[in-house]
Amino acid sequence: MKIGLMLPSGEDLGPDLPVRYSDIASLAQEAERAGLEALWVSDHLLFRSPGEPPSAPWEAWTMLAALGAATSRVELGTLVTATSFRAPGMLAKQAHTVHEISGGRLILGLGAGWHEPEYVAFGFPFDHRGGRFAEAVEIIATLVREGRADFTGQYYSVKDCLLLPQLTAGIGPPPILIAGRRPRMMQLTAQWADAWNGAWYGFPGGRFREERNALYEACTAIGRDTSSVEITAGVLIVDPDRSAAGEAQQRRLPADPAAIADALSAWEAEGIGQATFWVDPPKRGLIEQLFEGIARYRS
Repeated sequence: MKIGLMLPSGEDLGPDLPVRYSDIASLAQEAERAGLEALWVSDHLLFRSPGEPPSAPWEAWTMLAALGAATSRVELGTLVTATSFRAPGMLAKQAHTVHEISGGRLILGLGAGWHEPEYVAFGFPFDHRGGRFAEAVEIIATLVREGRADFTGQYYSVKDCLLLPQLTAGIGPPPILIAGRRPRMMQLTAQWADAWNGAWYGFPGGRFREERNALYEACTAIGRDTSSVEITAGVLIVDPDRSAAGEAQQRRLPADPAAIADALSAWEAEGIGQATFWVDPPKRGLIEQLFEGIARYRS
């Protein structure tokens, strides 16, 4: 089982938090040295919630390109990029470029988006996100896998759109990962994705298994072998005073090395391909506890 880490995006302002690119790149390099197999960035433009100050992360694909040059071994992915923030042909072009920069280490994580305030702020339509995503993922998957696409839909179109696959000859296209739990997203995952991500959990439990089973049912409905879709899980790490025992451990884990090691063993027994950790907030001390827990699990 691979282990991944969600990198901070600079939106958490405060002491001991990685805000600048240099801090984020340094953490990425440390995680690579610690033996993690994948690093992930989220794709948000801003967060605006009632009663809380707004925050505005760095732009995901610019950051991912820089991290592709700053690292050498780990896979790099978006968890996940909102297809509605960019024209699908352009998003495929960006992914193709980052795949080249990183030497074929990209995992192309796709999602429909969900946080309406950032759509309003940046002028993107928030309606019919399922329909828009269905068209976008068809265009993107066709382009990154075949290098060319023609498509005319209700929301998007491309005409004789071309990538240059010879530039990454021998590398192959990036795997596509889709995150989502609603029936239509499961159907699209079964149709187009190499991997599925469910999130956020602590220990594996009923919600994870129900969502995974829904994906398997969607695969069976179109005649796809369920073993051909990699299952990945997002695991949330929090300050110990925000954690709880019992049922709550299915939703989040304390930043305790023993609990982290136990959870990793449980996820491995569940048969998933990758556990991806999100440390909230990404304080230095909590990240060190995570790395120690990973080391315990692997020893």
